Formats: sequence, structure tokens, C-alpha cells
Amino acid sequence: MTLEIIIFIASILFGAIIFWRESQSNKVYRFFNKLMNSKELQMKADDKKGFVYQQSPLLRLVFITSLFLIGIVVTRILIPIDLATISLFASMIFGTFAGTYLAGIIFKSSAVIEEQSESLEDTFQEVIEKGKELIDDLKNEEPATIDKAQEEIKETSKENQKSARERLKDKGYLK
Repeated sequence: MTLEIIIFIASILFGAIIFWRESQSNKVYRFFNKLMNSKELQMKADDKKGFVYQQSPLLRLVFITSLFLIGIVVTRILIPIDLATISLFASMIFGTFAGTYLAGIIFKSSAVIEEQSESLEDTFQEVIEKGKELIDDLKNEEPATIDKAQEEIKETSKENQKSARERLKDKGYLK
């Protein structure tokens, strides 16, 4: 049981490494694609698809199972020790499969975090610029507007000094 857990954890790391490696370069997949397909069916130069990177779950499982099946056959030929091969084989496949999805989640979340940090940085720069503009507006306040406001206040206070009868006469309601 302990050996299965160790192999399972190691296969998760192996799956993450495979996913990362194929996200960087898919030369092996391209080689097999050129080997197996005709010129019209071969993948385009800008296609990033690999055995596990950007692959559907079913094909990903098939490729991982094939890889470990070849590995188990070679190991059984070289070292003929019977050690619950099927149980270890299943642990390796499932761990690698889970590791590829774990790596995919990590890559996508890091891309989202990077994108949000860039937008946050842009927003922060905008806030700084608006703050600078506000400070400049406060420093360069025109005294003419203050003077105009004070004059308006004086004019309204002069109108308020008239009595109600005089204001009604000014408006033409009384004779």
C-alpha cells in the first residue's frame, strides 16, 4: 500500500512535468503527426496541441495508458518480478492523468492572476494620475472664482435688506 501511494504521488508530479513540457514544445507529437498523417492532414505550424496539452480527456487517457503500457511491458521483460503490476499500473495512469489536470489548473490560474495584476497595475496608474490632477486643481485654484462668489453673496444680501413691501413693489405686485 505504501508503494502505491508513493507511485501515485510520483505519477502526479510526472503528469505535471509532461503537461508543462508539452506546453513549452510539442516536437514529439509533431513527429508522430508527420509520421502518421498525410500532408493535408498534418497539424499546422502554429498548433500547440500535444499528447496531453490541449487534448480531449479521452485521448489524453489513451495516450497516458499507452505510455505506461509500453513502460510496463519493457519493465516486465527486463525485471521479471511480479509485484501487483495491475494495481501499480492503475495508480500510475490515474496519478499521471490527475497530474496533467492539476498542471492545467495551475497554468490557467497563473495566467489569470498575471492578467488581473496587469489590469490592476493599469487601474493603479489611472488612480495616481487622477490624484495628481486633483492636487493640481487644488493648488491652482483661481481667486477670480472666489471673488465672483463673494460678489454674488453680497448682491443677494443687499436684496434681502429690502423689506417685503419693497420687494413686492419691485416685482410689480403692489402699487
